[in-house]
Amino acid sequence: MGLSTVQEIERAIRALKPRELEELYSWLDESCPQPLDTRVQSDLTAGRLDKAIHRALDDENNGRVRPL
Repeated sequence: MGLSTVQEIERAIRALKPRELEELYSWLDESCPQPLDTRVQSDLTAGRLDKAIHRALDDENNGRVRPL
């Protein structure tokens, strides 16, 4: 399977099973090290975490979470 464009790579990633996706993340972490704080800050600044943050706050506000 030749992946020659970003779009083809994106489609291939979307087709991965959850375990395969975990393996990809692990490989990326090992192959492209970037401090976690830097990645999180970048994602926050770009708004990539907004949906997850709002969903978590909504879950908390509506009693759908348990204390650890």
